Amino acid sequence: MKFSNGTTAPGASSGPRSFLRFLPALLLLAGLCPASTNNSFTGTLTSPDTDPGDIAFFTVSIAVPENIALQTYGFGGGVNGAGNTISAGGFDPFVGLFEGTGATALFLDGTADNLSNYMSEPSACPPAGLVTIGSVSGQCGDVNLEFTGLAAGTYTVLLSDADLVPSAVYETVGYLGDGFSDLTGGALPFQTCYDLSDCNTDTPQFAIDIATSGDAVVTAPEPGTYGMVLLGLVAAASIKKYRSWE
Repeated sequence: MKFSNGTTAPGASSGPRSFLRFLPALLLLAGLCPASTNNSFTGTLTSPDTDPGDIAFFTVSIAVPENIALQTYGFGGGVNGAGNTISAGGFDPFVGLFEGTGATALFLDGTADNLSNYMSEPSACPPAGLVTIGSVSGQCGDVNLEFTGLAAGTYTVLLSDADLVPSAVYETVGYLGDGFSDLTGGALPFQTCYDLSDCNTDTPQFAIDIATSGDAVVTAPEPGTYGMVLLGLVAAASIKKYRSWE
């Protein structure tokens, strides 16, 4: 998703005098509509569980209040904000946003298609595509999240398999360091199931756009950087959870 700030003054002629007449209004609009930035990232996780490298983290630093929009493409495919075609077949994602960095980062919101709040994010597909899971067609698994009026500061975007959910999701006030509910089975392959008889084996590929309404600085740390910090804080479960789309 990319924000737009284009504007045209109605009735303006091509003469210098007419342009100067509209200059104060144009300057006002420029102040109300800051520059927008889209950051597109692709990559590969090594496995779906909580060992280092199995979670992708991105840091977003904003100097003034801004909006942040998150959109994944890895599961269903599509054309990302950089204009690149993403193939379908990547893992089914969880995406969340935390205020701050490290273990004390405060959870703001996050979702995956196997969580009860997923239907509140209907704009994920499109732009991402729909997939067939087993024999069931037309399924959306990608994530779209939008945050408006975020205060200046540093934020952490977390991207993981949908069966690797931060414990903060289930808490009234939660933090990144509270660990994870790990229902992935702890090993490759990644798998997405509609029911017990309809499953896809996914690849570990991901694709995510992080769009901001201003000049935020978005960085992607080396794989596993935060995974090392979070080791020992993980609440693991060895059972495999199948996703219900009903």
